[in-house]
Amino acid sequence: MPRPSAGSHHNDKLHVKKGDNVIVLSGKHKGQTGKVLLALPRDQKVVVEGVNMVTKNVKPSASNPSGGQEQRELALHASKVAVVDPETGKATRIRKAIVDGKKVRVAVASGKNID
Repeated sequence: MPRPSAGSHHNDKLHVKKGDNVIVLSGKHKGQTGKVLLALPRDQKVVVEGVNMVTKNVKPSASNPSGGQEQRELALHASKVAVVDPETGKATRIRKAIVDGKKVRVAVASGKNID
């Protein structure tokens, strides 16, 4: 039996994809930008490069015999991020449009293609 996800009322879709440039809209990391490294649609979360960094204690292993501490990113809720407009560099919403028979994502603010 599958576990209920954090965003079970959603249809497991996100407005951002892996590789998108996004800006954080709220929280202590507000204003920081980065690339989406991992999208978790079931939990409605994203991992953004260089944002929400934490220090993790790592046990010694064969690949890392000394162990120690490492910095890594934690997931943010997807509602806290917005896609960066390729023209202005500011946050924008996205819409879908059909261009040459293909569905593409378009920035609402400037009308430029995201994909």
